[in-house]
Amino acid sequence: MATSPSRTETAQLPPPEAESQLASLVYDMSQQAQAAMENMLKMINEADQSSAGIIKDIEKCRNSALERKKDLEEEKKQFQRAAYAVIDMLNVGN
Repeated sequence: MATSPSRTETAQLPPPEAESQLASLVYDMSQQAQAAMENMLKMINEADQSSAGIIKDIEKCRNSALERKKDLEEEKKQFQRAAYAVIDMLNVGN
């Protein structure tokens, strides 16, 4: 009775040439992935730097707006005082 070949006997190993090509392909792919990750890291760092600058600019604008608001409120009070003074002068004259 003939025996059937075992699995290990039927499985063929790739020739060394194909194995070398496969290893080269895997190496190239890993190099490309690493380069892509490095580029992404650079872009993330640039985005972080830009956002930090933008946050500083926003804070400056916010402080400037608050200062301007304070100045306008003071100016409004002065106009109101002047208007009340004029009204008082008109009322005294009647």
